[in-house]
Amino acid sequence: MGTDHHVLVLAGGLSYERDVSLRSGRRVVDALRGAGVDTDLRDADATLLPHLAADPPDAVVIALHGATGEDGSLRGVLDLCGVPYVGCDAQTSRLAWDKPSAKSVLRSLDIPTPDWVALPHDRFSELGAVAVLDRIVSRLGLPLMVKPAQGGSGLGASVVRDAAALPAAMVSCFAYDSTALVERYVAGTDIAVSIVDLGSGPQALPPVEIVPVNGVYDYAARYTAGLTTWHAPARLPADVSEAVSSVALAAHRALGLRDLSRVDLIVDPSGAPHVLEVNVSPGMTETSLLPLAVQAGGLDFGKLLAGLVGQAAGRGAA
Repeated sequence: MGTDHHVLVLAGGLSYERDVSLRSGRRVVDALRGAGVDTDLRDADATLLPHLAADPPDAVVIALHGATGEDGSLRGVLDLCGVPYVGCDAQTSRLAWDKPSAKSVLRSLDIPTPDWVALPHDRFSELGAVAVLDRIVSRLGLPLMVKPAQGGSGLGASVVRDAAALPAAMVSCFAYDSTALVERYVAGTDIAVSIVDLGSGPQALPPVEIVPVNGVYDYAARYTAGLTTWHAPARLPADVSEAVSSVALAAHRALGLRDLSRVDLIVDPSGAPHVLEVNVSPGMTETSLLPLAVQAGGLDFGKLLAGLVGQAAGRGAA
């Protein structure tokens, strides 16, 4: 992509992940400018649409996390405005954003993902919390992972090892979303596989291993220096690493994604990978997993982003 193109990076928004998004956006801007691409940073607020009408960019990079960046709504608006963007379209973004829906697609294609139940707050109350929680524990066993059905950055997520702790975990989860995803907790190694496609088909970057100090990769562990150690590439046997990458690519394709994604997995003690979720707007901060994978793959972050925005500009608007 030449310097005669203009790129707009969208960051911020009003989600719980606003601060992380702004950090991602600034890093993307710096990387693109370093690659010689004319790039500006802008929030997704009431001034955005008039700006797009007055000065439409050649391509947009969505560095918004949470609902605004990942539920498909902003992508749909960009489609209405005739502005091309990096990443999957609105429909597939909506699918990936809703974890129970995405897991159903993965399960239908025999892509391994932990057993789960999705429980809206209203049903939780109507059916009786105690009876519902007892049935969940009976069906899925312990320990359990409780997290928002729609959300990211580990917000509202917790591991439940004792049935007595499950009600509090549900209350915490409902503070972030009206539906809780309760899934069987799989012990093992946290792995993230970033997928990029520069036109020749999706490719898996080296897997990144995540080692949180407290054992849980929650919001604090993700964004507080010293609380997590990353290994890029992951310390996996060659055959396990290959299997992890293969499953991640299968998940990316199953959900119909394009350009880039990040697949979060657990590798159990037997070496088997289990897909937890797929992110269509991966973090780009100094501690984010996609940039670590890019570096481990021997690629230049700015040039990779420039290639993606050039591809989006060439593809044009939906």
